Amino acid sequence: TLRTEERQRLARERREEREKQHAAKETQILEKERKAKLQYEKQLEERQRKLKEQKQKEEQRRAAVEEKRKQKIEEEKERYEAVMHRTLERNQRLETRQKRWSWGGSVTPDSESKTALLYAASKRSTSTANLKQTEAVMNKRLSSSAALLNASDRTRRSQLSPLDSSVISRLLAPTQASLARSKSAATLSAD
Repeated sequence: TLRTEERQRLARERREEREKQHAAKETQILEKERKAKLQYEKQLEERQRKLKEQKQKEEQRRAAVEEKRKQKIEEEKERYEAVMHRTLERNQRLETRQKRWSWGGSVTPDSESKTALLYAASKRSTSTANLKQTEAVMNKRLSSSAALLNASDRTRRSQLSPLDSSVISRLLAPTQASLARSKSAATLSAD
């Protein structure tokens, strides 16, 4: 009986020892799993944080680009308005100069200026040669002033963008027409 009790005791101790080792192994495995899970969660958080930072940087960059684009559009608009304003002022100055150059003052004079023109034409007794000479002088004056205007416009246009240059060219087209009107008014009043 002592032997069997001794055997049972030894068997029980071995069993308890095995259970302890098994429990220790399980604890180690659980600890490893817990550490691995913590590591994975930490990496996931880090990745999400980096993605969030990258997204914020991208949004900031996009907002900066949009702001820069809006600012550029505003500057272009201001420059365009300034060019339009200068062009309109220049056209008005040119028209007043051309009205001073023309003998009748305008292409469609009223009844008083018509009678004044008729009176002046009847009073004048210029020969055809004098008329041609006057016309030549007038043509010379008009063409030289047009050349000066074109030269100054060309130097200014070379400093402008292609869009501004084309707008100015279109706006200057009436100036050439008004030069032709002044010439025809001069011819009418000479006749």
